[in-house]
Amino acid sequence: MPHETITAAPPSATAPRLQLTGITKAYPAVVANSDVALRVLPGEIHAVLGENGAGKSTLMKIIYGAVKPDAGSMQIDGRPVVIRNPQEARALGIAMVFQHFSLFDTLTVAENVWLGLDKSLSLAEVSQRMLATSQQYGLQLEPTRPLHTLGVGERQRVEIVRSLLTSPRLLILDEPTSVLTPQAVENLFVTLRQLAAGGCSILYISHKLHEIRELCTACTVLRGGKVTGVCDPRQESNASLSRLMIGAEPPALEHREVALGATVLEVRDLSLAREDQFGMDLKQVSLTLRAGEVVGIAGVSGNGQKELLYALSGEDTRAGPQAVQVAGQGVGKLNPAQRRALGLHFVPEERLGRGAVPALSLAHNLLLTRSDAVGRGGWLQLRALRAQAAAIIDRFKVKAGGPGAAASSLSGGNLQKFIVGREIAANPALLIVSQPTWGVDVGAAAQIRGEILKLRDSGCAVLVVSEELEELFDICDRMYVMAKGQLSPSLPRAEATVALVGQWMSGLWNTPANPIKQLLTVTVLRQACCGADDQTGPLDAVFEIAEGESLEELVGRIEASRFLQYSSTHDTLHGLVNDQPVVIVFGPSRGRPPEYLADPASPLVALLNGQPLHFVFRMNEGGR
Repeated sequence: MPHETITAAPPSATAPRLQLTGITKAYPAVVANSDVALRVLPGEIHAVLGENGAGKSTLMKIIYGAVKPDAGSMQIDGRPVVIRNPQEARALGIAMVFQHFSLFDTLTVAENVWLGLDKSLSLAEVSQRMLATSQQYGLQLEPTRPLHTLGVGERQRVEIVRSLLTSPRLLILDEPTSVLTPQAVENLFVTLRQLAAGGCSILYISHKLHEIRELCTACTVLRGGKVTGVCDPRQESNASLSRLMIGAEPPALEHREVALGATVLEVRDLSLAREDQFGMDLKQVSLTLRAGEVVGIAGVSGNGQKELLYALSGEDTRAGPQAVQVAGQGVGKLNPAQRRALGLHFVPEERLGRGAVPALSLAHNLLLTRSDAVGRGGWLQLRALRAQAAAIIDRFKVKAGGPGAAASSLSGGNLQKFIVGREIAANPALLIVSQPTWGVDVGAAAQIRGEILKLRDSGCAVLVVSEELEELFDICDRMYVMAKGQLSPSLPRAEATVALVGQWMSGLWNTPANPIKQLLTVTVLRQACCGADDQTGPLDAVFEIAEGESLEELVGRIEASRFLQYSSTHDTLHGLVNDQPVVIVFGPSRGRPPEYLADPASPLVALLNGQPLHFVFRMNEGGR
C-alpha cells in the first residue's frame, strides 16, 4: 500500500470522509474481514451492522490503527493513508470508543481522559474541560474518582467524554449504549446529531436495531467478515434488518405460566456502608425470589447495583449471616465457592477480568466456577474439560477456534455467550446474572433470554440486573428498581410501564400523586412511523406539567421532543383517555395555568378522576 506522512488534510468538497477498499484481516482460526469496502460521507451517521463475530470490531480497530490489515487500502478525505497506530489516527481527527474499555483501573477518571489528549494541556485543564463536556451532554462524571470504583455504565461515559474532548472529524462508537439508560441514550443521540450537523462523520456499531433506524442515515451490513448489503436503515424494519444481519428473524420468546416453588433467595434489611468514598451505601435492601420465576432489578448504573451483587455473590462478606439467605440458609458470611455449593451461580457484568481470564483457554476458564472435570487429588480430566467447553460452544453458537481458544480472542458478544452458557449449563438452583445480553446481537440476545426462560421453567430462580428495560420487560415476572442504594417495592410485570419504572429510577416510588401535576404517558405506535411490518412494542416518553405551565406549552414541549408532530394550529389533541376516544380543544382554555386541571367543573378533571392521563397517537405523515 502507498505510504505518506500522516498529516491532517483539508477536506475535499466531494471526497468521502472515509473510503475503505479490499480490507482483509485473517487470524489463525478465523478470517475476520474479507475484501471489505466501506464509504462514509462528511456529516453522515453510518451504522455497521452484523452478528457477533461478523468482523465489525476488527474493522473499526483497523481504521483506528490498533490492528494492521493484511490487505486493502484506506483514504481519508480523498487522500491515501496508512495508519500505523492510534496516535496517528488521532492526528487525523479519528476518535474511537471501544466496546472493551481501554482504561486503567489504578488511575482516576481525569487521568484516564488525559492519556488520550494533547499533552500540552495540564491535568487541571483536562479536568475542567471534562466537567464542562460531561455536563453539556448529560454524561455526569467526577474527575478525581478512581476508575476501579466505577460500574460498566459509568466507565462507558468516561470513554465517550474522552472521545468528545478530541473534537473528532470521524468518531467511531462500538456499542456505545449497551449499558446506558434510555434517558442517557436520548442525550447521546442529541450529541451525535449536533456533531454530525457540524461536519463530523460517525461510525456507529450497535445491535439495537431501533437505535440504528432512529439515528443512522446509512448502514453497511457484515456477515462472516464480508459486506452483504448497504441500505438506508430509515427505510427498513427491525425484521428486515434482522434478515440482513443474521439471515433470519430472531425466534419469539415463549413465556409460560409456571407454578412458583419455595423461596430460594431472601434478602432482609441489608445495609452496608460503601467500601470507598465513591461507592454507594446499601440501605435496608429487601427482596425475595422464588423457584420458577425471573425477577429483574432496573436502575441507572452506580445506584448500588455493584454493591448489592458483591453481597449476593459472596465477594463482600460483611453482611450479617442471616441478611442474605439461600434456600433458607444464612450465607452472609460465606464466600463464592461455598455459595456455589448451595447452587448459586453468578454472571458478573465485567466479561474480562471477572467473568473470564483473558489469557486462558475457554476450556480452562470453565474451572473458574465449574469443578466437574476435576478428579481425585485435584487432577484435571482434560478430555472431559474440553468436551464440556465444546458442548457450551455448540449449544450457545459461540464463534471461537474451539475449546483451546483464548478468551481474549473472542469478540465481546461471543465471550458473553460463553460465560452465560457456562453458568446456565451448570443447572443452578439460583442464577444471578448482570447485564446478560450486553453487546450481543439480536439473535444471540433472543437465545440467551430464551435459555433464561427455560431455566426458569425447569424450576430455577433467576435474578437479572439490567439497564435495558426492554430486556427486563421481555423476561421478568416481577421487577424491582434500584435508586440511591435503596430497592423499590416489588412490581408485577403486568403493572410495569416504562413511565412508571422511569419515575422509580429517581427513587419516587413513595411519592403521592399530585392532582395538579398529572403524569402524561405519550405512546407513539411504531407501526405508524416505521412500517406496517414492524411488530416491536411501543415507545414511551414521560412528560409532567411544570408549575405555571399551560396545557398549550406542554403540547409544545411534547412536539419539541420529536416524539410527535401536530398540525400547525395545535387547536386539538386527539387521543385516548382511559381507553376512550377523546378530543381536547385548546380554544377557550388556551394559555390557562395548570390550575385548570384542579377545577372540579373542568370536564377534563371529571374525565381523569384523579388518574394519570394516557394518550395514544398515530404519527402524521412526515413525522419522525
